[in-house]
Amino acid sequence: MAMNASIQSRRLLPAVLAAACSVGAAFGLCRMAATGPVPIPEPQTGPSAEHGRRLFVQSCAHCHGDDARGSGEDGDGPDLFGLRIGNARIAAVISTGIPEEMPSFAKKHGAADVADLTAYLRTIR
Repeated sequence: MAMNASIQSRRLLPAVLAAACSVGAAFGLCRMAATGPVPIPEPQTGPSAEHGRRLFVQSCAHCHGDDARGSGEDGDGPDLFGLRIGNARIAAVISTGIPEEMPSFAKKHGAADVADLTAYLRTIR
């Protein structure tokens, strides 16, 4: 009896897969077998505080210090510990700068870099 059920389920499997693929095709989820397997996209990751730290050392440390406490070579950047502004404001300051205080980094760092820098700044509390 169990063997008969196994044989029956093997016969149904191609029909079930074909139906699922036709429904999926309507939503762009399946491709025909002739085109090969559908590639699985790399998972999207969030901002990287580790990468943000490297960017900080390259672009920000000369004013804000390697430790972000404002003791950089130029000595004119403020302490960035415990920032009490939102992520959007941090990103805006990095991108647009502050007139006569901080340069804009929009040409040097894209949105992903700014998100990474913001993530790093959130770790230094």
